[in-house]
Amino acid sequence: MTRVAAVDCGTNSIRLLVADADPATGELVDLDRRMTIVRLGQGVDRTGRLAPEALQRTFAACREYAGIIKEHGAERLRFVATSASRDAENRDEFVRGVLDILGVEPEVISGDQEAEFSFTGATKELAGRDHLPKPYLVVDIGGGSTEFVVGDDQVRAARSVDIGCVRMTERHLVRDGAVTDPPAEEQIAAMRADIEAALDLAEETVPLREARTLVGLAGSVTTVSAIAQELPEYDSAAIHHSRVSHDRVREITEWLLRSTHAERAAVPSMHPGRVDVIGAGALVLLSIMERIGAEEVVVSEHDILDGIGWSLA
Repeated sequence: MTRVAAVDCGTNSIRLLVADADPATGELVDLDRRMTIVRLGQGVDRTGRLAPEALQRTFAACREYAGIIKEHGAERLRFVATSASRDAENRDEFVRGVLDILGVEPEVISGDQEAEFSFTGATKELAGRDHLPKPYLVVDIGGGSTEFVVGDDQVRAARSVDIGCVRMTERHLVRDGAVTDPPAEEQIAAMRADIEAALDLAEETVPLREARTLVGLAGSVTTVSAIAQELPEYDSAAIHHSRVSHDRVREITEWLLRSTHAERAAVPSMHPGRVDVIGAGALVLLSIMERIGAEEVVVSEHDILDGIGWSLA
């Protein structure tokens, strides 16, 4: 067993996994898994820079995670940073802050690397399940970007495109500095057109329609599953490997896009940091399902974070 610590810092959230990895059995046993909404990508699409308050929120979470990593005595640590910090002009400030707090430099990985980690994390425990035919299409809907990966036991093709839930919300659903509540039809239509154009880009290199099982990752997808199950609170065990039909995803997406902030915030399984961006994230998922003709999505709580953990083992 190797005790590993993996940190995934995305556009909307930062997450920690401390686990014991056993390469012989293919088991990754969680000791601590947590997520903090820090909205690191706040305004990046507009300004090209990481906002000072976003950096401070992220560094505060890093200090909390440093204590947990030390408490569990992790032997190896890897910190991976994705879309927002990859694009920002002042990413050196982010790198210095993380190094000071955690003692490791964040690896600002490429979209292809991100896709490989996501695929490994999502599919390692699906092997041998005959009722989930291959190839898989793993879709990781993040805050700034969405990763598409097609593969069997290994990645065959991958592509990252800029249609994350935060980016789509800021680009299309914000008016006069606030999220439109609810958005107008023309705003939704413009967002849908942007998503469709990004799917065209993804299909240039990834054979999306060859997939026989769609596996969906990250907060937008897991929240849609929680809503579909009408969970009284967010429950990872109930969400992991749940299946949501295309019709149910469509119903939920339509409701999210016509609901008010207060109505979305009242959903018991909704994280407060997702209230304003969940509509855009759900629309990305729905658009993907319609593009490939998927009847359902298999929802996974294991994703890039688990892939990072396995890379250390």
